[in-house]
Amino acid sequence: MQSDILTMKYTVKALVLSLFFIILLILLFLIRGIVNEREELSRFAEQKIMDSWGGRFAAQGPMLVIPGMKRELVRISTTQGEKDELRDIPFNLIIMPKKLNISADFKTETRKYGIFATPLFAGEVKFSGNFDPSKAIAALAPGERIFINQAEIHLILGLNGIRKISKSVWSGQELFFEPSGDSVIKAGLRAFRNAESDFDIAIDIQGGRSVRITPVGQDTHFSVSADWPSPSFQGSFLPVRSNITETSFDAQWDVNYLSRDIPLFKKDMGEIIRNESNFGVDFFKAINIYSLNMRAVKYGILFIVIPFLMIFLLEIFTKQTIHFIPYMLCGVGNLVFYLLLLSLSEQMPFFAAYFIASLAVTAMITLYSGSILALKKSLYIAVASVMAVSYIVLYGILNAESYALLIGSVTIFAVIALIMYLTRGLDWSGQK
Repeated sequence: MQSDILTMKYTVKALVLSLFFIILLILLFLIRGIVNEREELSRFAEQKIMDSWGGRFAAQGPMLVIPGMKRELVRISTTQGEKDELRDIPFNLIIMPKKLNISADFKTETRKYGIFATPLFAGEVKFSGNFDPSKAIAALAPGERIFINQAEIHLILGLNGIRKISKSVWSGQELFFEPSGDSVIKAGLRAFRNAESDFDIAIDIQGGRSVRITPVGQDTHFSVSADWPSPSFQGSFLPVRSNITETSFDAQWDVNYLSRDIPLFKKDMGEIIRNESNFGVDFFKAINIYSLNMRAVKYGILFIVIPFLMIFLLEIFTKQTIHFIPYMLCGVGNLVFYLLLLSLSEQMPFFAAYFIASLAVTAMITLYSGSILALKKSLYIAVASVMAVSYIVLYGILNAESYALLIGSVTIFAVIALIMYLTRGLDWSGQK
């Protein structure tokens, strides 16, 4: 009879604890929402900094633009009906460089907006190479003519990030650039002739987070260096050479026109640049605290179960009765870890924040469990060890992204196996 009562007690307690567990999962979901909210706030702050500094840097060009006119037979409507009429229709002949060399050397710094920070860079970007318009001009159709004396060179950049143009030379002659809308700067070529011409342009720019280059040249070479230790190479092409140290990096790309979907010349402004042809580098933050916090919350379900099971097993083996409230308090205490981790990691390095948060919660739950169960010293150590190992495993999961699933699966298996081993002699049915 007594064993039946004991079994019923444990069954009811297990059901109530299951309800508590569902409530804690809801709270965990709310914490996940807080992480998302803080990340969005961080992005907003970063964007505020970026907007005032110049934004992400992207270079498209330079391109040679020659206005032209083509005579076409156009059908028009009149009061007498429809008729065909010859009309002159304007167009632009856009010619890409034969050789395009771009080099950039940046110095970086981190600017803050409140507690949020974003990497910024500033430096000189050089464009050099040459144009050979002969093929494009030879490909003009009958009835098409161009105005060589109105030729311009266009360069698409983020205008907010331009500090100054320190050099702009076309075949030995100085160029004068002016804004032309849609992030375009242009310069007229007063002495342009239908011949191969060199250009040499140097622009001091500032920007943040990323650099993107579009390989418009028949052959494009791009080299970049910066005092930033954690670059992330992005886009359609990876660098052919790169060197990354603890304090800086440099990289080089070589792209041939056969590798990208950009014409060597075109007869309208249209869509010249395709995003899928871009490449470059992101000034990547080595540790993204919000992605680490989000990953910790995703595995939170496992670390809510462990304190519940630990106290439940202590209750069974010490043969003491524990009210439902201590279970709930221990579960909520474990959830506080994720709030501590999030708030502390915004103020200090992630490792230090994790250490402080896990140490505080481990000490709190260990001391509380010991006080309600009057544990011996050995059981105090056991409770602290279980909590400590749990947080060590979670830290391993956070820093081993490729092996996170494997570590999590093995941990769950180990926990279930340990519970089976510890409870192998218990009579759950109460019939023995």
